Amino acid sequence: MGWAAAMAVVAAAVLCAAAARAEVVDEFGSGASFIFGDSLVDAGNNNYIPSLSKANMSPNGIDFAASGGMPTGRFTNGRTIADIIGEMLGQADYSPPFLAPNTTGGAILNGVNYASGGAGILNATGKIFVNRIGMDLQVDYFNITRRQLDELLGRDRAKEFLRRKAIFSVTVASNDFLNNYLMPVLSTGTRISESPDSFINDLIFHLRDQLTRLYTLDARKFVVANAGPLGCIPYQKTINRVADDECVKLPNQLAAQYNARLRELLIELNGNLPGARFCLANVYDLVMELITNYPNYGFETASVACCGNGGSYDGLVPCGPTTSMCDARDKHVFWDPYHPSEAANVLLAKYIVDGDSKYISPMNLRKLFSL
Repeated sequence: MGWAAAMAVVAAAVLCAAAARAEVVDEFGSGASFIFGDSLVDAGNNNYIPSLSKANMSPNGIDFAASGGMPTGRFTNGRTIADIIGEMLGQADYSPPFLAPNTTGGAILNGVNYASGGAGILNATGKIFVNRIGMDLQVDYFNITRRQLDELLGRDRAKEFLRRKAIFSVTVASNDFLNNYLMPVLSTGTRISESPDSFINDLIFHLRDQLTRLYTLDARKFVVANAGPLGCIPYQKTINRVADDECVKLPNQLAAQYNARLRELLIELNGNLPGARFCLANVYDLVMELITNYPNYGFETASVACCGNGGSYDGLVPCGPTTSMCDARDKHVFWDPYHPSEAANVLLAKYIVDGDSKYISPMNLRKLFSL
């Protein structure tokens, strides 16, 4: 081989290496969201399981531009809070549902959504829906994705990708109260045999294990949402017949009690797991702010579901083809008896991505993502 040919080979090798490096930068560039939780962030996993908790029927998704207003399995009129946070952080596309058949190959570099309507921290939570993917199984599913990332990127690059460019978001616990501890019939055994303290101890014990398992699989940047004011959702207000400006006390007390313990848990994990950053999204106070001062944010009601039927707040019958739907969807804090509207989700996401320590601590998600 002549000198010129040898130099050409070297130059080609350098260019290939540079291209490979650029490819890595591109792969890591826009970041990824790995999403765990319940119907607040489910992007369609429950479409693929025989469950009574489903949102793949109109008018759910009516304002979801990416589907042309067709239902996708999201439990709201448009984007979930996880969708909006991904957009705000520059993610190239929404994290696809783990169970969707096309969630393979390069698609998983945007992240993956494991969330499931009806899911909780405890495996027993959500039995009323027959099937749901609880947190333990969601972490098992991430373990499958973890192996796929090794195959896609190689072990070292996969580890670097997850540690540098992936945010792990966990939005769970509402169903552990609403569809377990507070269920009038199904949970009578639980309620009688277990004090609130004991039940919450159980939740924290299991969540610690689930978050630690994710850490052992190379998750490093976490945002964990606390429980919202469950006593203020249209369903709870309807069945307990409280006034428009009132919330139901017991669910809110349980949420507040859990939230205090969750804050302690995340401080503990930040101290014990080297290199991990756990951020607490204070959804409880954020939603309370929206509900208390809703006119300041452009809403007309923080009590009545836009899509639903039954009682004073349309809070008994979930949203579906036969339920009534409001005209001004962006004027309602709640889309249905349980879930916020897209307009509310947009506001919540802004505070979590760019807000101060009142609503997201010890740092906001933009700062967390940049580390």
